Amino acid sequence: MPYPATLEGFAFQSMGLDRADALRGDAGALRDQWPDAWLIVLDGEGRAAAGADGMPLPLRGAAFGGGPGTAIFLGRTDTQAWFALEASALPALDVAQWVDLRRAAADWPADLASTFAYARGMLYWHARNRFCGVCGGGVTFDRGGFAGHCAQCGNDHYPRVDPAVIVAVSDGERLLLGRQPGWAARRWSVLAGFVEPGETLEQTVVREVHEEAGVRVLGCRYLASQPWPFPGALMLGFEALAAGDEPRVDGELEAARWFTREEIGRALREDGPGTDGIVLSPGISIARALIVHWYGQGTTLTRT
Repeated sequence: MPYPATLEGFAFQSMGLDRADALRGDAGALRDQWPDAWLIVLDGEGRAAAGADGMPLPLRGAAFGGGPGTAIFLGRTDTQAWFALEASALPALDVAQWVDLRRAAADWPADLASTFAYARGMLYWHARNRFCGVCGGGVTFDRGGFAGHCAQCGNDHYPRVDPAVIVAVSDGERLLLGRQPGWAARRWSVLAGFVEPGETLEQTVVREVHEEAGVRVLGCRYLASQPWPFPGALMLGFEALAAGDEPRVDGELEAARWFTREEIGRALREDGPGTDGIVLSPGISIARALIVHWYGQGTTLTRT
């Protein structure tokens, strides 16, 4: 059976930057890049500085003089470098509005939204790693912001990403969805969970589906991934074939149940604030792409 097509349609998968790792350790080269560089500026809540049109402010390094300082070097396009920094590191800016990442994912060009996600993840890591987790000493950053060093104990620190599986579970005819406490009314989504130490991704799929819904996975297959900087996850998308166990929940989920193809099709067609049916994950998420993929193609896995 052919491998399924890569999932499409979700946010943060279009990276227009060359990360230019070779430049990170060259402080002189980064200073040279600064005057013509584009800056993406975030506030303390992870929102981007934008103009009245909701698009990112066209800020250049030359407008602030000096060099990159504590700015994080994100990489280069064909013509310019990009840096990320906190608004508190700059003089007062004339900002019409601050745009959050979910809005940017829906409204900005895909490559800009992906750059915003990248910047948010890096600045979040900086903000929460100012002190060494080993000895409590102060951490200084170099290599364009990609390496932290504790002068007190000598330990080095690097950006962290938390892997999580997210999985469209089918019994061959139906799709398993769950609800978390606190979600909006009628909101349902595919199941997800973080990878634990010592686990393979496949083992995580089996464990999470059984823990959350009491359903036994018979086999699974990787499809695609999505950076999800809320705050620092990497969502690893799978499809899975499961036994047709009756779902049962035990704490983490409020409810879990099987949905027919007709129910999913209606939800996809009628999804929106006025629907009286179920509400699925938003279009920016790999969760939605997994649901669409299952509805269009079913599962490529078969019982052996």
